[in-house]
Amino acid sequence: MAKSQIVKQLKAESYLPVHKNMNTILVIGSLNTDMVIQTEKIPTAGETVLGGEFFMNTGGKGANQAVAASRLGGKVTFIGKVGDDIFGENGIRSLKEEGIETTFVGITSGVSSGVAMITVDKKGENAIVVAPGANYRLTIDDIENAFALFYTNDFILLQLEIPVQTVEYIIVKAKSLGKKVILNPAPAQKLNADLLKGLYMITPNEREAEALTGIKIGDETTAKEAAQRLLEKGIETVIITLGEKGALVKTQDVYAIVPSPRVEAVDTTAAGDTFNGALAVALSEGKDIVAATSFACRAASISVARKGAQISMPYRKEIDSIVD
Repeated sequence: MAKSQIVKQLKAESYLPVHKNMNTILVIGSLNTDMVIQTEKIPTAGETVLGGEFFMNTGGKGANQAVAASRLGGKVTFIGKVGDDIFGENGIRSLKEEGIETTFVGITSGVSSGVAMITVDKKGENAIVVAPGANYRLTIDDIENAFALFYTNDFILLQLEIPVQTVEYIIVKAKSLGKKVILNPAPAQKLNADLLKGLYMITPNEREAEALTGIKIGDETTAKEAAQRLLEKGIETVIITLGEKGALVKTQDVYAIVPSPRVEAVDTTAAGDTFNGALAVALSEGKDIVAATSFACRAASISVARKGAQISMPYRKEIDSIVD
């Protein structure tokens, strides 16, 4: 091992969580500030509508998934990038308050922290525009600086709000160490076939699955076809989230539609992030894939019944209180 790499490894090891021997979760991704406006309807192009309540909170798919996992009992370390501004400062503080290890959240001068503008309509549906800011400065060198964390975390949870080159590097590195990578392929985009081959699991929603496979999903049959096509790309496990219908689970040996508890949706923002964080926790605890998906559906159903992103995410006792 080169001297520079040894230094990086020793640096990372000095900050390892105390729970080394437990099933732990490494989340690598975005940290944003969400600016949310509630309104009767989401405007179309060129249209102005009057909104209602406005609020801000910490978001970003990576940070959201880290918070969801931590609240549900996961031992979580987060790697990301923020700008040298009040949004970044608040974001890091928020993660620390959730019990998440943030030593490797880097601060970049001269660039803003990530920001998301979110509109939520009366049905709880949302439209989101993200300015990635510092999230797009998360580089391969940043990942190398946290080298030892790959050895001590059993599951690595990723999304696509950081550079794809960095995501590709993480997947290759994790695969070489026998780690289980869960990719939430959001925002939706086409991905390199070689990238997909290294995945333990992928968790697209219907639109994201369409972008990855070219199959338009309109029912269970087409969703199953899309899942099978993703398996054929070399992914071990595919879970397609289906909103209020639950989730489709597909491996070479398992096929299931896992229902979600019926609730009245207030705000669907971060429902997918809640699902993914909960899924990682359940898998890290040794639950089988169907049981883990059911656990994740329960968590997501609670989040959509509340306003906001991280503030809507449930705690473990809330999930355990739901009776089948």
